[in-house]
Amino acid sequence: MEFKRFPSPDDLLILLTVARLGRFTAVADALETTHTTVSRRILALDKQLGGRTLERTPQGWELTELGRAAVTAAEGIELSLGTLAAGLEAGVDIVSGVVRVSTSDGFGALIATPALVRLQKKHPLLRVELLSATRRLSQNRSGVDLEVVAGRVEAGRAQTILLSEYTLRLYAGVGYARDYKMPQTVAELKNHRFISYVESTLQVAELGHHPKTLTTDPAEFQSTSVFAQIEAVRANGGIGMLPAFMVDHLDGLVRVLPREVEQRVGYWAAARQESLRSPAVQAVVAAFLHETRRRRSDLLPDDGS
Repeated sequence: MEFKRFPSPDDLLILLTVARLGRFTAVADALETTHTTVSRRILALDKQLGGRTLERTPQGWELTELGRAAVTAAEGIELSLGTLAAGLEAGVDIVSGVVRVSTSDGFGALIATPALVRLQKKHPLLRVELLSATRRLSQNRSGVDLEVVAGRVEAGRAQTILLSEYTLRLYAGVGYARDYKMPQTVAELKNHRFISYVESTLQVAELGHHPKTLTTDPAEFQSTSVFAQIEAVRANGGIGMLPAFMVDHLDGLVRVLPREVEQRVGYWAAARQESLRSPAVQAVVAAFLHETRRRRSDLLPDDGS
């Protein structure tokens, strides 16, 4: 292919960011520019290369064959610039730049955050944006480099990695257990107040109580935040199905039906192939895998714990 001049490295890097995030608006936000500027730079790149680098799909912008070739060149530029920047600081460090991660608030606060802080201590040029959302895997990637979701995943074109399973159990506050006769069977749960997610907004079926047929009535206290649910249970508001790794160390809680009710749900990491080729994203995934394996006894406690 012939073109009048070499494509702009800046435009190639913009294309790489589009390939990773999938939306012009997300790219504009990440690069602190405008949607119009991103669109204009992609059009300029297409003109320089003599063809379209992107095509629109229901899942966002996807690379054409020409676009994939251009992204390969862009990745080389990114690697070279990262090496140069790190070398100017103190030695070579290709784990740099911005990584945007979307995850649930529980995983984000207790698993992702300590893992990311340790990673940043090793790689000071790495910047992380952590977004909290409890939902199923987004089909348009929602403008992030990496998603961590709970429950079953339908990945589409995304690559998925199982980080770990974790255990959900029933808990009540000590005051609630004192004031109400605790259920001895699953059927007796229908006589109790329940605490759970907001049913109208919950996208992860495994995190609701209906799939376990614990009760047919809506929960009396519903929250999109698992932290609010935990505090509602501790405040003796009812019985809740909570992640064991988040509450087993807390005072003021007792297990309910410990031998009858327990559920396992998986934490999955998902990203576009272009994102997973980034050394920074690879490092984040590796940090999450290391942290979940280090915390395995908390995530999957024994029955007697």
